[in-house]
Amino acid sequence: MARELAADDIADRREFWPVTRHEVRARGNVSSFVEDSVQTPDGAAMARQYLLHPGAVGVIAWDAEDRIAVVLQYRHPVAHTLVEPPAGLLDQADEDPLPAVQRELAEEAGLAAADWRVLVDLFTTPGGNQESVRIYLARQLSSAPPPDGFVADSEEAHMEVAWAPRADVVTAVLAGRVQNPLLVAGTMALETARLSGRLDQLRAADAPWPARTAWAQQNRELNDVGDPG
Repeated sequence: MARELAADDIADRREFWPVTRHEVRARGNVSSFVEDSVQTPDGAAMARQYLLHPGAVGVIAWDAEDRIAVVLQYRHPVAHTLVEPPAGLLDQADEDPLPAVQRELAEEAGLAAADWRVLVDLFTTPGGNQESVRIYLARQLSSAPPPDGFVADSEEAHMEVAWAPRADVVTAVLAGRVQNPLLVAGTMALETARLSGRLDQLRAADAPWPARTAWAQQNRELNDVGDPG
């Protein structure tokens, strides 16, 4: 019979099964495709292929008119233009996620915020991708210029910035009309916090991010294994 978890047991835990071989099969600008030989707890071996990823941040920017700032961005791998929150990679070494997401909000939406909270953390594709994302809630919004030196290119050069009523975004999520994981998770986390009266109990903007710490430790351990190629 399956056990019932106590409240404190409902938590992901850091665990790293021994890797006996770590091979980089292909290197890309953002991600690398790797294959690991992993030893399971019973002593067996399994092969796992996945993408290394630097991680990312996103923001649900919610204004006084009950609207959410979104961008409409083409995503080539899925052949869609998606409705998304402002977001970006943590692709600088030891990058602090809060300044990074504040930069993304200015770059992509031309906004700044006086009130920042952590809304939700997630692994986007834990079965095949290392990516972890922190989604923030930004309130008390104002206009902001883009950071010095910022020039939009590629998909971002064709991106549209828009406002969407919060209730309409919730409806679109539940109807399956929007599928970006940061928008879906962030919007529904906001809705849950709003309806349960827990907006003021959201984590501080500089709250610890255990998955990010685990990501750095995992990469150090993989480097210790080495790539035979």
